Amino acid sequence: MDVEISELNKKVAQDCVFIHELKKEMAKVIVGQEDLINGLLVGLLSNGHILIEGVPGLAKTLTVHTLAKTIDAAFQRIQFTPDLLPADIVGTLIFNPKESSFTIKKGPVFSNIVLSDEINRAPAKVQSALLEAMQERQVTISDTTYKLPELFLVLATQNPIEQEGTYPLPEAQVDRFMLKLNITYPTISEEKQILETMSRQKVPSAKKVITMEQILKARDTADAIYIDEKIKNYVLDIIHATRTPEKYAMPNLKPWILYGASPRAGIFMIQAAKAYAFMDGRGYVTPEDIKAIAYDILRHRVLPTYEAEAEDISSETIIKTILETIEVP
Repeated sequence: MDVEISELNKKVAQDCVFIHELKKEMAKVIVGQEDLINGLLVGLLSNGHILIEGVPGLAKTLTVHTLAKTIDAAFQRIQFTPDLLPADIVGTLIFNPKESSFTIKKGPVFSNIVLSDEINRAPAKVQSALLEAMQERQVTISDTTYKLPELFLVLATQNPIEQEGTYPLPEAQVDRFMLKLNITYPTISEEKQILETMSRQKVPSAKKVITMEQILKARDTADAIYIDEKIKNYVLDIIHATRTPEKYAMPNLKPWILYGASPRAGIFMIQAAKAYAFMDGRGYVTPEDIKAIAYDILRHRVLPTYEAEAEDISSETIIKTILETIEVP
């Protein structure tokens, strides 16, 4: 086993070189936001869609756009609005009067990276059309089904304020996102650098540094990363503690949890932990990898009760308590 892990370490070290180059290229445009960039890369490497939440002006859209520029892949940005239709996302049939026939016009979802800006601004039908494409990785137009590209990643943003006139994503649909990233304000030093960089007439731009083939190869390598049975059991303990905290010596959490994490959370946690280990140049997963991605995996899957919200106890507070209580292998 030691020999296998040693070989894995060498392979990961070779295949993860582009991570540094990609981060370096993104740093030309994006100041700070390290957690956001790491989260996007985890999603890219583990084939998981991402929901990004933050107040306006925190470079959510800019960061996603910059990531897309560093990859030699097709990119589409969809601005979600209340008058958007499902056909605007997936495509539709167009009648050709000259030939008296219908032709397929594919929508922007047929891209490699799709930025769904302010996803909660569109009605439920539009959200469902996108989320179905995310889950099934295919789209049906009329009576024909079309496969989406092998590299297909949806990065959706939403605004936590200005909830009037919005259509919040139902919890069951939010669960389809692998990660939910919460973006916070930059530090003073970071904001000063932002002012110096972005207040010029000519702002910096990123260039392509990696190909789709490199990403797909990296995914295969990340998928082969070793994860010990003890780590898998650790993940199971964390997931089950969100459902039955009293069995893990946390009876005080029971009144605060309305619903715990779904089985999908455990699958995503292992996949994301492997991607995190890959980014760190390791061929094996550690408990620290699990802790590093636990919040992003669980914050939209652990639903606090009304009583918890009244006591200002958030899902992150619950997750923090669980991570501090569950014994680390």
